[in-house]
Amino acid sequence: MVDCLGGKEMDINNNTESLPYVHKVGLPPKQTLFKEITATVKETLFSDDPLRQFKDQPRSRKFILGIQTLFPIFEWGRDYSFSKFKGDLVAGLTIASLCIPQDIGYAQLTNLKPQYGLYSSFVPPLVYAFMGSSRDIAIGPVAVVSLFLGTLLQDEIDPSKDPINYLRLAFTATFFAGITQLTLGLFRLGFLIDFLSHAAIVGFMAGAAITIALQQLKGLLGIAYFTKKTDIVSVMRSVWSTVHHGWNWQTIVIGVSFLAFLLLARHIGKKKKLFWIAAIAPLVSVILSTLLVYVTHADKHGVKTEAIAIGRTFASMKDYHIDGNKEMVALGTMNVVGSMTSCYVATGSFSRSAVNFMAGCNTAVPNIVMSLVVLLTLELITPLFKYTPNAILSSIVISAVIGLIDIEAVILIWRIDKFDFVACMGAFFGVVFSSVEIGLLIAVSLSFAKILLQVTRPRTAILGKLPRTTVYRNIQQYPEASKVQGILIVRVDSAIYFSNSNYIKERILRWLTDEEEHLKENDLPRIQFLIVEMSPVTDIDTSGIHALKELYSSLQKRNVQLVLANPGPMLVDKLHASRYAELIGEDNIFLTVAEAVHTCAPKMKELVEP
Repeated sequence: MVDCLGGKEMDINNNTESLPYVHKVGLPPKQTLFKEITATVKETLFSDDPLRQFKDQPRSRKFILGIQTLFPIFEWGRDYSFSKFKGDLVAGLTIASLCIPQDIGYAQLTNLKPQYGLYSSFVPPLVYAFMGSSRDIAIGPVAVVSLFLGTLLQDEIDPSKDPINYLRLAFTATFFAGITQLTLGLFRLGFLIDFLSHAAIVGFMAGAAITIALQQLKGLLGIAYFTKKTDIVSVMRSVWSTVHHGWNWQTIVIGVSFLAFLLLARHIGKKKKLFWIAAIAPLVSVILSTLLVYVTHADKHGVKTEAIAIGRTFASMKDYHIDGNKEMVALGTMNVVGSMTSCYVATGSFSRSAVNFMAGCNTAVPNIVMSLVVLLTLELITPLFKYTPNAILSSIVISAVIGLIDIEAVILIWRIDKFDFVACMGAFFGVVFSSVEIGLLIAVSLSFAKILLQVTRPRTAILGKLPRTTVYRNIQQYPEASKVQGILIVRVDSAIYFSNSNYIKERILRWLTDEEEHLKENDLPRIQFLIVEMSPVTDIDTSGIHALKELYSSLQKRNVQLVLANPGPMLVDKLHASRYAELIGEDNIFLTVAEAVHTCAPKMKELVEP
């Protein structure tokens, strides 16, 4: 007979096959309070056991290992060779060609002068080369951080009216950003970053890409007066209000032409062997356009020459283990040092890191090469950038941020998890229609909302026995699974804490009520045993114990015996410490669901027989 939940009733006479032995659930060894606290702290903050390499080592060796841990360059530097340097030199020169046209304009997104973008690709990469552990990451300013920092700073100080204090505020913000990163790393709190879901990040980045691209219409169209707001409505109003008197056709021709060139180079560069074309295209565009403006004096015909550029964000760490907390320390240190040397916030650039990887980097030396090239640029050719058309740099921005819009990831998010899709779209529309900070706030809020929803409303399931096995699984996933007559088997798929204990108790009782109503309608024997499969229950607190006691009391009033199956060591220890095991009876706690059913089924047979 098929029940209302899709499962099948299995007659108890077919469920009394003999098992060789019913195992008793073991009680874990009792630990002292100090050991329990130590184990919890170690698993929470030191799950990767970062100090294991120091064990059983002499003091002198521990000192050397400590230096190598803090400065990994002294570890991989011992085996560095000329063959590795050749690959690193090519990679460094390649990423330098990409970073220079971007960095001279990153500062503009932050409302700073062009040279500050180059400073941020000079000092921070040098610090990271000594302290960072990634072989692939390329350090420098990135688009979203630049836009975010500029948006926040101009809300406090107008950069056009008080540029000195605005500059001080930018360096102060960079200093405290570094202090925050250092704190997270030193106290091994890097896991807090994981609370921002991938879906929210995808939406936030796509929204930021649209916002950044729209901001570049000012340079691409040659508009002199442009809104300082970042939402799409204000930007489009500013663009269309100047269509008849504010657009410059020479600027548009230059900008659109080079934008087409950059997009074509980007497409060609998708082939691994031709990646260098996409890498050098921005620098080629800057050189050609600068020469064009210098020769034709286009700057006297409305073609502006302020620096603006962009790049992609996020570090690329591949093929080997990276200690996230150690990376936090390295990134924090470089930003603290950078804030003292006229740099603003720098981090790992995804676009440069990808180019660095494909160019054949072997160590962190490409960051040093890039820094030296940037230094030469600052010393020798910075004055020439005054002839670089703003439209060209806007074209570089637009071509770069296209990579931040991941349509395939959005489609995949929709297919996998609809709530994730809501978080993704919420962050996207928050950035596009309001501001970067509102979009980030929405992203964080929705990420926490999902965590709270999953914690407070965990899943439960009715289990049935798969044919010709002793395995019990969710009857919704396995419709062929048969429920045992007179026995209801429920699985709880979460730890039981104060935040969800009452819900779990009520949900189990609701399962029981629904099942009893169904059995009564079909004149079937009532439920005598309720087995709770507890293998997914990793932990329980005092509220959870209290909820189980209330569940037991409610079941006793219904003349239903509560049975527990497969509790873990943490759970068993707390069940005995609270004397809950004595309450329900030691003989009602089993190692597996199969053993619990095997024991309860004969009792059911005795009860149903006249």
